[in-house]
Parts: sequence; C-alpha cells; structure tokens
Amino acid sequence: MTTPVRKPPGRVPGWAKALSAFVLVLVVLFAGFRLSLVPGLKDVFGSETHDRSGPALLESVQDISRYEAASGNFQVVVDLEKDAKLLPDAIRGTRTLYVGAGTVDAYVDLGKVDEDDVTVDADRTSATLRLPHAALGEPTLDPERSYAVSKQRGLLDRLGDLFSDNPNGEQAVQKLAARHIGEAAKDSELKARAESNTTAMLKGLLHSLGFEEVRVTYGS
Repeated sequence: MTTPVRKPPGRVPGWAKALSAFVLVLVVLFAGFRLSLVPGLKDVFGSETHDRSGPALLESVQDISRYEAASGNFQVVVDLEKDAKLLPDAIRGTRTLYVGAGTVDAYVDLGKVDEDDVTVDADRTSATLRLPHAALGEPTLDPERSYAVSKQRGLLDRLGDLFSDNPNGEQAVQKLAARHIGEAAKDSELKARAESNTTAMLKGLLHSLGFEEVRVTYGS
C-alpha cells in the first residue's frame, strides 16, 4: 500500500498577512468600543495624559518702571473666511467663527520722568509733576474665555490637517482677535482713565509726605 506524500505547506502571501493584520486591528477597536459600553469597563481602552515637561528656565530679568494704572476687558467675534480663487468652498476654503476675549493694560512710564519734570517749592509744600501720556500695552488673549464657535473646511483642507503638525490651528483668528481688541482699546477711554488713576495715586502719596498742593500734568 502506497503512502501518499504530503506537500509542504505553502507560504502565506504578503497581501494575506496585511489583510489579517488589518482585520485584527478592526477587531481590537470594535472590542474596545463594545467594552466601553459595559459599566465599569469604559476605561479599559481609555487614554492617560502625562506631563513630562522640563522645568522652566529664567532667561532674563528686567526692571519695570511702569505704573499699571488701568486695565480693560474686551471681547470680539472674529469671522475669518479664506477662499480659493478657482475652487469651490467645499473643495478648498475655510471659515472660522471665533470669540476672542482679552485684556489691554494702560500704563504711565515713570522711568521717563527726569529732574526737570519735577518742581518743588522752597517750603516743600507744593509740587508740580510733568509725566508722559499714558500708553497701551499689548493685547493679551484669555484662553479660558476664548473659543471657536464653528469651523468649516473644504475637503483639501481636511486632508491637509491629517499631515499637519498643528491641525485645526487657530493662530490666524487669534492674531486677528488680538488686533481688533487693540484697536478697540485705542478708541476707548482707557488711557484717560490711566492718567486719572495715576494722578490720584501721586497726589495721595505726596499728600501723605506733607505736600499740601500737588499738580500733575501730562505731555512732553
């Protein structure tokens, strides 16, 4: 009786291995989704956040002679749209509706006051001070009060976000919001309030030092 000769098993094709790996990934993902629906097991496939940042380093120290006399809170709604010239918005284009909230400080630079700007009478009961006009600092956005209301992106923009280091970046709308807040601060009474507060502070200080009459002016 002749014994049949068994053929050695053939190699598994490469495409079969890739397909098996893909199916395995889908099974794991599906199992994780189903387990997340079971009470007590929703964190089995959860994510954890670890802060491995290094310590902050002090780069420089600067002396500040500014008297921060007033601060304004502002809010602006930015509607930024970018279109492609030859493509419809569904293919290429973005539109972001963003609420930006931030502050602008108004200050008087007391470091610019020299001896010629301060006049004191012989009895040291009267003083006249000439200060520079109040100026505005840079707008500062508050990340906790600023947020994107809606984002619309074309197909090519969505695909570009997949390969971007900063997908859905909001730098453009943030810069635009800060610029609008800065412009609003210029049109407000913030600088006038800062000069009024600075005058009140200096008068209170010099009165406590024995001066009976204190006059504060602003200008070069």
